[in-house]
Amino acid sequence: MTQLAQTNELTLRDQYTFLVRSYEKFQAQKLKLNMARGIPCQEQLDLSNGLFDCTGPGDYKTGNGVDCRNYGGIEGIPEVRELCAELLETDPQQVLVGGNSSLNLMFDLIAHAMFYPLPGGSRAWGKLPAVKFLCPSPGYDRHFAICEHLGIEMIPVNYRQDGPDMDQIEALVAADPAIKGIWCVPKYSNPLGITYSDTVIRRLAALPAKAGDFRIFYDNAYNVHHLTATPARLLNILDACKQAGHPDRVFVFGSTSKMTFPGAGIAMLASSDANLNWLKKKIGIQTIGPDKLNQLRQVRFFRNRAGIEAHMQKHAAIIKPKFDLVLTTLTAELAGKSLASWSNPQGGYFISLDTLPGCAKQVVAKAAAAGVVLTPAGATFPYGRDPEDKNIRLSPTFPSLPELKKAMQLLTLCIQLVSIEQELA
Repeated sequence: MTQLAQTNELTLRDQYTFLVRSYEKFQAQKLKLNMARGIPCQEQLDLSNGLFDCTGPGDYKTGNGVDCRNYGGIEGIPEVRELCAELLETDPQQVLVGGNSSLNLMFDLIAHAMFYPLPGGSRAWGKLPAVKFLCPSPGYDRHFAICEHLGIEMIPVNYRQDGPDMDQIEALVAADPAIKGIWCVPKYSNPLGITYSDTVIRRLAALPAKAGDFRIFYDNAYNVHHLTATPARLLNILDACKQAGHPDRVFVFGSTSKMTFPGAGIAMLASSDANLNWLKKKIGIQTIGPDKLNQLRQVRFFRNRAGIEAHMQKHAAIIKPKFDLVLTTLTAELAGKSLASWSNPQGGYFISLDTLPGCAKQVVAKAAAAGVVLTPAGATFPYGRDPEDKNIRLSPTFPSLPELKKAMQLLTLCIQLVSIEQELA
């Protein structure tokens, strides 16, 4: 038994008994609440119902006369490339627009690189003895799943306040030619909510990579997903890479999945001419063209970046109270107890919560046993292994406010229970 437990055994056991009784009351309610993934709620989806009638029966042609009902257009219709170029802050000719999933674009791109050499590379990745990716962690579990599925070794990288640890990254890529890529969520990162500083972006662009085909997979998923009236600013990495003499270094991804309908948005990618020409040849084998009618609908609905930003303010009005409720509950129940710490994001979809080391898995399991499903502990690290077993990603968007309040009351109760159990052990 620890010194603290010996000194305060009666107090701790009394607290524990009270918490156990409270937990049993939650179990008796037979809750069925889910905070496992960053899913828009119904009210958010309703914001985009105008997509259903923003094009009429005769509205199926682009401005230059392309019939969107037919085959073709691997890179996307001109209007949608212009809209996405506004979002990605680049030229429309540097943009490719696909179907509804940016994750699909990422997977396909890396899978193609396993079979065919990228510009600057001499061999396909799949023909090399080893392929490695740097993975700033905690990070996005679906990025890590792509690597694991394709047999790419993942190397965790620590975060600092302004982005990933660049000293660590620079040393790694300079020494190992097998390191071919790095995952980045540069704005309101998943789950920490960090926005990369100008210094971090410039250092990424200028990395002394030993691999000539090293690539930055730059998933700007939360580009316009602000929660405050003072949005974070992000330095343009496409420009930074050109200035550093590495124009082919980065693939920038985005989508409208959490702007309109996740199952029916549009995915976008921006990169150099060399990279896009390489990718279009590969995509041309997979498909004769994306859903251009949906691309046209998205353009008609948003019109321009200003339309997107106005639309996203409506999203923020719905979800910010949920983020506020989570943060208020964490503060009310846990502040000053040295049991947990958490992020205070200015945008994005997640709150990152750290328990005491060794507690996260037990907290998630206890919450599930009482009816609240959370993202699995460890999911935010490569291979699902959090070395300290402390990080939990919270997803406030989907539940209603009453459901979220109940879920957070249970979660903070579970954190206290598991922490005291560890102290009494």
